Amino acid sequence: MQVVCGGESLTLLPEKAIYWEKQAALIVADLHLGKAMHFRRAGIAVPAELNQENLRLLQKLIVRYAPQQIIMLGDLFHSQLNYQVEEWYVWRKQFPDITFHLVKGNHDILAEEEYNRLQIQVHHELKLGPFHMVHVPQGDMETASSYFLCGHIHPCVRIQGKARQSVVMPCFYFTQTYAVLPAFGKFTGRHFIRFASGAKVYAVLGNEVVEVPAG
Repeated sequence: MQVVCGGESLTLLPEKAIYWEKQAALIVADLHLGKAMHFRRAGIAVPAELNQENLRLLQKLIVRYAPQQIIMLGDLFHSQLNYQVEEWYVWRKQFPDITFHLVKGNHDILAEEEYNRLQIQVHHELKLGPFHMVHVPQGDMETASSYFLCGHIHPCVRIQGKARQSVVMPCFYFTQTYAVLPAFGKFTGRHFIRFASGAKVYAVLGNEVVEVPAG
């Protein structure tokens, strides 16, 4: 699915990522790597393989699009160091020519030296072209001169079918001044979005992204 915002053409991918061809960049949000281990330590039986599944999916996109940079809009890691963070370190070494940018999220609490060791460039916010990239949507986005790209919310939408059938799907949410990406990670919550006036919603349905009509 191709969309244009901020004068730039973006490809919305069913893997819940954006490819920005002009900058040879993949943009993702909310991987929450290590979250499974965080829950397992608390005695909750979450499959540890979810971490590897997220990395395999990201690797699939890297092979397909050959990006020069990957921009992560926060919550790359879910909490403190654990062996699943080290899985990232081993995985990341396969791609020495790709620059990994992290716009820090509320769960990104590692020490600065750890991000350096993991070969991640960390930003509190990142401005590139017409885009102002942050993790948490901000209150002044409606009046800002830049177009904001955000994560954090994990947006989803309910699609109504016939005979009261419905399905809840992750989605991309675009307004005139900002967009919110769906969570890339497989082990995340979801938040129902409300259609603001003029907003567009693009739901992830299997292997495609489709626009959802308002109302």
